[in-house]
Amino acid sequence: MNKFYAYLSRLKLIRRWGLMRNTQPENDAEHSLQVAMIAHGIALIANKRYGRDINAEHVVTLAVYHDVSEVLTGDLPTPVKYHSEEMRDAFLTVENQAIKKLSLMLPDDLREPIEACMAETGTYERIIVKAADRISAYAKCIEEQRAGNHEFDAAAISIRKSIEAIDLPEVCDFMDEMIPAFALTLDELNDAEES
Repeated sequence: MNKFYAYLSRLKLIRRWGLMRNTQPENDAEHSLQVAMIAHGIALIANKRYGRDINAEHVVTLAVYHDVSEVLTGDLPTPVKYHSEEMRDAFLTVENQAIKKLSLMLPDDLREPIEACMAETGTYERIIVKAADRISAYAKCIEEQRAGNHEFDAAAISIRKSIEAIDLPEVCDFMDEMIPAFALTLDELNDAEES
């Protein structure tokens, strides 16, 4: 019996933004889907507008798996995770151990390719996923602010700065063209569609 996918189904139980009051709770499964869609969009922009040769479907796969270790570690709040270099290093060690434990739940013939999706680092594709992860967090801030929740004001500023530090035109295009719509209500989204 292989437990890997049963464990992954528990992503829906991992709550994000644990230290902050949320008007709409968010879990890791929802977040991973949004990151995958955003990463796919960024990869397509990179290919179509900037002549890159990126496998957009591989980027989606990396995004789907980007937070799977949290089924074992939980979602450590950003102020804790990035409190110090020692804390970041310790969490990275725990995260890598969680990935290894999850990969050992897979059948031998699936282990290597899936573990690679969970642990791949340093590639352009992973940079796109990291950008999409930050953009998803920023979109959450916009949605919470739109609902009148000022708990996310400082996070929005900090996350926006971290996105702006990603020096990729495809990320800038996505932010400029897609993110403003997150501030719209459903009626405004429908009106914009009809114009």
